[in-house]
Amino acid sequence: MARRGAFSSLLSGLLVLLFLILVSAVTHDHQDKQVYIIYMGSLPSRVDYTPMSHHMSILQEVARESSIEGRLLRSYKRSFNGFAARLTESERERIADIEGVVSVFPNKKLKLQTTASWDFMGLKEGKGTKRNPSVESDTIIGVFDGGIWPESESFTDKGFGPPPKKWKGICAGGKNFTCNNKLIGARHYSPGDARDSSGHGTHTASIAAGNAVANTSFFGIGNGTVRGAVPASRIAAYRVCAGECRDDAILSAFDDAIADGVDIITISIGDISVYPFEKDPIAIGAFHAMSKGILTVNAAGNTGPDTASITSLAPWMLTVAASTANREFVSKVVLGDGKTLVGKSVNGFDLKGKKFPLVYGKSAASSPSQVECAKDCTPDCLDASLVKGKILVCNRFFPYVAYKKGAVAAIFEDDLDWAQINGLPVSGLQEDDFESFLSYIKSAKSPEAAVLKSEAIFYKTAPKVLSFSSRGPNIIVADILKPDVTAPGLEILAANSPKASPFYDTTCVKYSVESGTSMSCPHVAGIAAYIKTFHPKWSPSMIKSAIMTTAWSMNASQSDYASTEFAYGAGHVDPIAATNPGLVYDLTKGDYIAFLCGMNYNKTTVKLISGEAVTCTEKISPRNLNYPSMSAKLSGSNISFTVTFNRTVTNVGTPNSTYKSKVVLNHGTKLNVKVSPSVLSMNSMNEKQSFTVTVSGSELHSELPSSANLIWSDGTHNVKSPIVVYTGDFSPPSSS
Repeated sequence: MARRGAFSSLLSGLLVLLFLILVSAVTHDHQDKQVYIIYMGSLPSRVDYTPMSHHMSILQEVARESSIEGRLLRSYKRSFNGFAARLTESERERIADIEGVVSVFPNKKLKLQTTASWDFMGLKEGKGTKRNPSVESDTIIGVFDGGIWPESESFTDKGFGPPPKKWKGICAGGKNFTCNNKLIGARHYSPGDARDSSGHGTHTASIAAGNAVANTSFFGIGNGTVRGAVPASRIAAYRVCAGECRDDAILSAFDDAIADGVDIITISIGDISVYPFEKDPIAIGAFHAMSKGILTVNAAGNTGPDTASITSLAPWMLTVAASTANREFVSKVVLGDGKTLVGKSVNGFDLKGKKFPLVYGKSAASSPSQVECAKDCTPDCLDASLVKGKILVCNRFFPYVAYKKGAVAAIFEDDLDWAQINGLPVSGLQEDDFESFLSYIKSAKSPEAAVLKSEAIFYKTAPKVLSFSSRGPNIIVADILKPDVTAPGLEILAANSPKASPFYDTTCVKYSVESGTSMSCPHVAGIAAYIKTFHPKWSPSMIKSAIMTTAWSMNASQSDYASTEFAYGAGHVDPIAATNPGLVYDLTKGDYIAFLCGMNYNKTTVKLISGEAVTCTEKISPRNLNYPSMSAKLSGSNISFTVTFNRTVTNVGTPNSTYKSKVVLNHGTKLNVKVSPSVLSMNSMNEKQSFTVTVSGSELHSELPSSANLIWSDGTHNVKSPIVVYTGDFSPPSSS
């Protein structure tokens, strides 16, 4: 009996100990889970590949659990391949060894600063970035847009001295419009005043040159310090758009701005149709600006991803595409069963965790004949009484309809790679998630969900050109590569006009979030101004060359023309490297006139662009214009070819330097590229040396351009130029 009692006591003790160990293990395991990002590189090109299913299977394999509910937080399946998940340390180690996993890193909480774009590009605030304050304060950026809101904190003049002496402009902003020592000039070219009613002009101006303003956000989203590239510079606003942007107003603005003394012009305006240079007011105005030493930076347009959709084509302008940075805004949907889906939205509101009934559009049809259009939430197809007080689910993006029909929130299928601003809790789910969501609605007895406020997430991946960004090739001059570069244009937080409500009512915000090449354009204009503060005497083409030849390399995201250099040009801008490029490709007004003559323009047409009578005594083939990129269109794909490019570089690095050439082939290209001479020895500053690039090959790819990068390196500087050879007939997409 004593032994049985002792054994019983021992057994009880062991069971208690085992229980405590298990509880401790479970608790420890739960406490040790943290969020990791599993990066898997580029998306496979296989048609049958389903990223989310693959991610779930990997997670189940490493978790060794039948249920992984709540473990998968986000699937990355547009720009790159990977996912975010809650993992223990041992699971992290196991997942890192799985084939196809490139890296696993913790999802750190980062401090939000500015629109995030400047830090992303390395142009950080404070002592970490080299500045030339006195020259910066003498730099003037002319903003051609829809006006400006002069009272915005982004344009206050605290700490500013009087305008630079070179400024010849005026403040003609209209009644009750006051300029200051930051916003030194304003003009408008239509009845009214220079005030911004749409928010677009205020937004672009603050991206390029706005003051540093702390503690800004969009309803708490993206909180941090908003600033431009050159906060100490001056702004001159030219309101060329008032409901519409007219050619005459644009040319008037160029006329004024050149005379006023601006240094850089940023113009986030364009057409959806391609016009010859002589009929394009922006190309004409920019030519005149260039001849006076002023660089014009122009948005590529938002009609992508079709090929040949770009309309900013003149080589004397710097054309900017739009790409991602390292931040995006997401909005979570918490289902009744506890599952969380992550969609896109810039949404400052939520349901405070409270779940509401879900109503799919087709279940709220106003009549049996309107079931199909009710799926898309077409306004006239919905019965408001069935929608009111519920979360409306749509196949298409119609949050305004949800708002008007009395819904408390909306969830929809969204295949866009950018988020839109919404005036009520909204989340746009990608196709896989939306289908999963519909399955939940069908299977649940009383389906309900909550939509949470948007939040900013940071991720670690190479930038990708956004789908809306207009693409090349160049329809007017096939041998000039466009766009020139790409820059952040995704969900940029910047100043807004109080007259421009982001919602469906009269709500006012001082700072708003926008996406587009309209946002990437002033980023590059700000970088151009930043370079000019260190090199005030550089010509527009030297500044442009510095930006292009120091750009980050980018890779084609898909196997088609629209995802290659025709999307991103020379690559993604790098503002710090661009201040010290080593070599530049310089061009003069005479070179551009010879280029126009080389296009067989007659003297009358050349005069329409240049504004002066010329005789075409010299002609430059477009292929041999001293451009920082090299491009050639060939007549057929099944041919052997040899193409020659002539270029001249100017030494702006160190007096005694030797540059060696290197050629890197892209996209699986099979090109033979010869550079002669292959070594350039510079003995002094501003010395010029010429070289020839000969490209040969045969049987060009029918769906991809053949391309390479020429890199001149002295061990410190890497001067990179894309080389693109292609074939095919491209027509601009229909504007209908």
